[in-house]
Formats: sequence, structure tokens, C-alpha cells
Amino acid sequence: MSVLNGIRVLDFGRFIAGPFCGALLGDLGAEVIRIEKVDGSEDRFTAPIGLDGPGSGFLQLNRNKLGFTLNPRTPKGQEILKRLVATADVVIANLPPDTLKSMGLDFESLKQIRSNIILTTTTAFGSSGPYAKRVGFDGVAQAMSGNMHLTGHADEPMKNFVPYVDFTTACMNALSTVAAIMHRNQSGEGQHVEGCLLASALTAMGGTLIEQAALNVNRIASGNRGQTAAPIDVYKTRDGWILVQVVGNPLYERWAGLMGEDKWLSDPRFVDDLSRGENAEQISERMSAWTKDLTTREAIGQLEQARIPCGEVLTPKEALTNEQVKAMGFLVDTPYPNAAGEFPIPRMPMNFSTIENHIRRRAPTLGEHTDYLLRSLGYEEEEINELRALRVV
Repeated sequence: MSVLNGIRVLDFGRFIAGPFCGALLGDLGAEVIRIEKVDGSEDRFTAPIGLDGPGSGFLQLNRNKLGFTLNPRTPKGQEILKRLVATADVVIANLPPDTLKSMGLDFESLKQIRSNIILTTTTAFGSSGPYAKRVGFDGVAQAMSGNMHLTGHADEPMKNFVPYVDFTTACMNALSTVAAIMHRNQSGEGQHVEGCLLASALTAMGGTLIEQAALNVNRIASGNRGQTAAPIDVYKTRDGWILVQVVGNPLYERWAGLMGEDKWLSDPRFVDDLSRGENAEQISERMSAWTKDLTTREAIGQLEQARIPCGEVLTPKEALTNEQVKAMGFLVDTPYPNAAGEFPIPRMPMNFSTIENHIRRRAPTLGEHTDYLLRSLGYEEEEINELRALRVV
């Protein structure tokens, strides 16, 4: 059974933070309607892989959704919007507050249509403070949280390749939306759920910020090398690279034994994690000397036998064919119209003992379910044809 069966979600999200929140709710059984511009939202075409231009990220972030096109800035579009909202439980919209209001998607406007509606929004900087009206993406939040200063090397700040702030915000939005649904079930009250990219980035940096406030350590970037424990780094083998991550004395003792460095167990430079982090360069040099004469398979094999956390550094191509990735069944081969073959769509990264959360539906083509949904709202075929001719849908 799906836990959100019977919940209808209108997803006006863009790019990642909004749409991935909707995808997670859809994974849990909600009926999610992705509402796009008449010609398609920008994120539909980012990194296109199919003949009609679907972006690779769009295919992932819009699984388990129906597709609907709408121009809500027209009188007829506003009428459709109101009919849709009257049937909905949740509205997702990661749009600036003034844009929400101009489209009739602000919380006060939605409550006039359905008093117990739940609105889930995302901003770059929150709804108050001097930056409240500024716009921003994932990378801006990475930069302002302190993360970029500590990523890469000291002479050049570096952004993470994947937009982890967007995905973190989407996950928090989904969790908070489910909490709002539970609250409504108990109280009958609707809710405005507000996510914030900068807050999500600061959450991920929380321990580092606390350390800075308490100790004024002023850390600088050190590449892949860890600063609060060691060995934590990437090491070259004869045929590739591996990452090793050792935290805590029990792991360090096993690592020192594997290296034949039992004397380091009593060395005051390496007495605890922080000491090892402060002397990480010497530890990494020892580890590099060990890995350079081994193949990746040989190094991983010996590290695994010693129960030391490690992994191969894989290219995206290699990740797709990795034996563990394939055994997990996490990437679900899914077809898409007018595109050759099937695509490995990530499913919800959680397993439940009895709750269903599988991919029931591929991402929709542009406006794929518009007519079906309009008919369900009471529109006749002639009216639908007129709406399409007027580019309302």
C-alpha cells in the first residue's frame, strides 16, 4: 500500500528543489500533476537526450507524475487554476514570492479556494532579511554557506559538481510536506511550508560552523584530504584511483596494522582523530606508497579484508555497470517516447518492508495528460480545443 494514496499534488516547481519534492511524494503514492508553461518549462530541456528535447534530469525528477500545461496569467488560465486547486491537497511552487502572488499561488489566494490547502515553497534566502528578494540557485547557497571555501584547493574555491543543496532542500520539503499532511489530518488546518536553499546549505555545514564559532580555527581547503581524521583521501593505484576513509581509533588500528605501522599506534602525532587530521599529509604519503604498486582490485581486496571503508573512484560510465549498483536495482530502466532505448531512472533511495514506493509512471511528455485532466474538471472537447487554440493550455 502507498501511504499518500488519495493525496493530489499540483507541482509548479522548476529545476530540482520543487520537482524532486513532488517526485518523492509521487513515489509514496500521491497523484502529482506537473504543471508547465505551454511551451514547456526550462528544466524540461536541460541536457536533452531525446528527439523532443527531454532533459536527463527532467526524466528523473518527474517520474510518477501527470503532465499538464497552463498559462495561469490569462483569465481562462486563472479559472482552470482555481478548479485545479479546489481538487488539490498540496501545491508545490519554488517561485519568488512576487511571482507566486501574480499567479494567484500565494498562500492567502490559495486559502480562499481551499481553506486547508498546503503550500510548499522554496526560496534562495528565506522570506525575511536583507536578501529575501534576491534570487539564487544551488551554487549560490554553496558559496555563501562556507562550503566552497573548503572544497577544492586553498587558492581557488570550488563548487560541488552535483547540486546537493537543491536535493537536500527537496528532501526536507518532502518530509515537511508529509508532516503538514499529518498535521492537517489531526487538526484540519492547512499550512505554508517554506524551504530555503541557504538554510539547507548551512545545515550541511553545521558542524564546521559550530567549530569555527567555538575555536576560530579558520580552516582552508585541502583537496580530497580530510582535516579532522586520517587517512581520508584519494589514492592512485596502478590502474586507477581509490578513496579511503578512516575515522575512529578501531579503524585506525586496523589500518596501521595493514600498513605495518604498529609503532604509529603510540606515536603522539597520531593519538586521536584530530591529531591524525593535523598530520594527514604524512599519513596520506604512507597510504600512497602502499597503493601505487597495487591494482585497484588488489588494494580494495586487502582493505576490505581489514574492514576499512574504501571504494573505487568510478566514472559515470563505470558507475552504470558496477556490480553493486546493478545488484541494488536502484536504477530502473525506463522507456520514453521518441527516444531510443531505455534510461536508468533512479527510484526513491529508500526501501520499506511493506510500503510501496516504486516507479509507476515515467516522466510525462509535454502536456501529455492535459486533456484528460481538463475533462475531469468538467471541460468539454470544444472548450479544450478553444483553450489550446488560445494557448491557455
